Parts: sequence; C-alpha cells; structure tokens
Amino acid sequence: MQRKKRMVKTTNKTILDNGIRILTKKIDYARSVSMGVWVNAGARDELPDQNGLSHFIEHMIFKGTEKRTAYQIAKEFDAIGGHTNAFTSMEITCYYAKVIDAHLTTMVDILSDIFLNSRFDPEEVEKERPVILQEIGMTEDSPEDYIHTILGKNFWGDNPLGRSILGLRENVALFNSEMLKTFFHRFYQPDHIVISVAGNVEHDRIVDLVRPSFEMVKRGKSLPERHAPQINAKTTTTEKKLEQVHIGIGCQGLSSTSPHRYALSIMNTILGGNMSSRLFQTIREKRGLAYSVYSFISSHADTGMFGVYAGVAPFKAYEATKLILEELQKLRTAPVTPSELRGAKEFIKGGILLSSESTDNQMVRLAQNQLYFNRHISLETILASIESVTEDDILGLAETLIDSCKPSISILGPGSDAEPFENLANSFNQ
Repeated sequence: MQRKKRMVKTTNKTILDNGIRILTKKIDYARSVSMGVWVNAGARDELPDQNGLSHFIEHMIFKGTEKRTAYQIAKEFDAIGGHTNAFTSMEITCYYAKVIDAHLTTMVDILSDIFLNSRFDPEEVEKERPVILQEIGMTEDSPEDYIHTILGKNFWGDNPLGRSILGLRENVALFNSEMLKTFFHRFYQPDHIVISVAGNVEHDRIVDLVRPSFEMVKRGKSLPERHAPQINAKTTTTEKKLEQVHIGIGCQGLSSTSPHRYALSIMNTILGGNMSSRLFQTIREKRGLAYSVYSFISSHADTGMFGVYAGVAPFKAYEATKLILEELQKLRTAPVTPSELRGAKEFIKGGILLSSESTDNQMVRLAQNQLYFNRHISLETILASIESVTEDDILGLAETLIDSCKPSISILGPGSDAEPFENLANSFNQ
C-alpha cells in the first residue's frame, strides 16, 4: 500500500511566555532570509506634545548599544552583505533586515541587540535631531508627499491620525533621551511585539535564536485605547511657490480588517490604480491635464480614507478637481464592466503573486496578518477572496461610500482661491 506524503507546514507560530509572537515562513528555494521586529505602536499613540517620538525612536535604534556603536552596527551588516532599515507608520513601527541564509545567526544577533539594548545616548540624540529636521524639510519640499500630510490633517482633524508621522519641528527640538526611553518602554511591550521571519529557515532554529534575548522583555502597564476619529469635510488651500497645483481629495474609506476590503481594492484599481484606470484615461490621456493622477487607500485598524491625488497646471486645478469628483460619482451610477472587473482582478493578483517571490514581502505579510487579524491568511485565501468579488459588490460599496461622502479637498500650490473648491465639495452629494 502506498503511503501518503506527510504535508510539511511552511508557516509556524510560537508565543513566548511573555506574549511575544514568533512567526516563520519557510521558503526552501530562497537563498535570502528577511526578519522583522514589529511593534503595534506608532504615531497614532502619541499625545500632541509627543508627536514625532515614534519616528525619532526609529532613528535612535541604530545609534548604538552597550555592545556596538552606530558605526559597528553599520559595519557588521555591511560585512555580511546584508541590509537593514526601519519604518514608522500611524499604527506600527518595524525594524527589519535581510541577509543570505548563511548569515542568519549574525543578523538575529545584531537586530536583537539594537532593538533590546539601544542606549538612546544623549549625544547621539543631539546628532540625530538635525537629521530628522532635515527629513521634515525634505518632505515639505516634495509637494506630492506634502499634500498627503495636509490632506490627512484636514480629513482626520485633531485625532492623532491627522498629524505628521515625522512630528512637528517644535516637538523634535525638545525631545531628549529620557523622553525617548520613557515612550519606548511604555509602548514596546511583549503583547505588542511580533517577530516575523521568511526565507530558507527552520522555525525551531529561529525560536532558539530569538528566545534567550526576547523572553527577557517584561510586561508593562495596560496601554491607552485608540479612538476612531470623526471625519472632517474641510477644504483648504495652501499657498506655495510651485510649478503645479497639487490636489488631494479624501472620502470615508474602510478599516484594514473590513470584510469589504477586497472590493475596495478592486474599486480603487478601476478608479485610479493603473494606466488603464478611469482617472488616468480621463484626466491624463483624454484631457492632458496631469502627468500624475491616481487614487489610493489609506486604511487603519478601525477606519480609513479613500482618496485621489493629481498634480496639474495652476489654471487647470478647478477643471481637474471637478472631473475627479465626477468620476467618483460615476462609481455609484455606472456599474463596472466585466472587462474592467476582470482586468482589475488580474492586475491585483499579479502584483500579489509577483511580490510573493520576495522574502521581504512574505515577512511583511506574515506580520501584518498577525497584527490585524491575529492569524495567518494564506495566499490562496486572498486570491480566492479577490476572485469572488462581483460587479454588484463594487456598485454596492460605491453607493455606501460615495453616498455618505462629503469630500475633504486640499490644494497646495500658487494662488488658489478656496471658494470654488468649497463649492464643488458642498455640491458633491446634492
């Protein structure tokens, strides 16, 4: 009798006694290993005078431990041909690295050391402060980035989601070593930490490498709850000497965990997610109004924004804004065609499948599924969920979101009067 082959589980999870979760995905054909230490804490958890602390901490993690100076951290990663970096978002901070599998042990040792033993040395804080101030200035000098900061402030109002992740200059100027340490130890608690590893690895080996250092992290006090914001229908113009006017438009979106998130992703692709999208064809190809125009989704644990960006000549800003709002309205009045639906599905699935060949992306997916859903969601499940979306699903979602939308419009550039744009916003659903 022929024996059945034993299925090998490629995704595994271990929870340490203190609550830290360790996730691995074995990709036996890969030569690389990607590791991320994720914390469910970010700019959304900051008080007004703390705005920018999460991002400042992200920088300081690489500035020296008891064992290694900042130079030694950089040199040791360079010596194994690896790379490391970090990012801060509204809800999450991540420290990650990627090496070939032969250098796994070294990567884990360095990444564990910088995460758990950073000194937050006062001298290094002073050195890093002007770097972060330069980063704020760099964002403000990039209007396509800065318009999203302005739109977020208008859309989310006084809620932390409406603040810049980089923080305010006046806050950054006052941050010191003790403030950074206090925030770090307050929010970087075991229950909020996920370690994800993807590549040619064995789960038990990863646990053996990670456990000795990370199981020493102690639990802290309960953390404050996040509060969902009230949406603001606010129109503003920000004067800036630029060649273009940059337009940001926001409507209520969906949370990261909404059961309708797949329909929203498809709707976003059809509206402005690629070169065959309605916005690209209308605004750029047919009218020649913009080089860059796209729609986007900004989702958080309990809320979200569905928006559009365009950069146009100053004398075309009103026309472009009017056309964008008309295309938003058409989502609920003109059902998507079978061809549009099929094309959007294949576009999204293609992107997912191509990105799945990267250990970085597999590591990210592991962690995000754990942080938002507390479980692993297989690639097959995601693809099937995308495939199951119908034309009626898109139309129903569009009716729900667009019917209730009073758009927030942000304009950045030279000589723009707010009143015409306010009139467009006020008449959107009348």
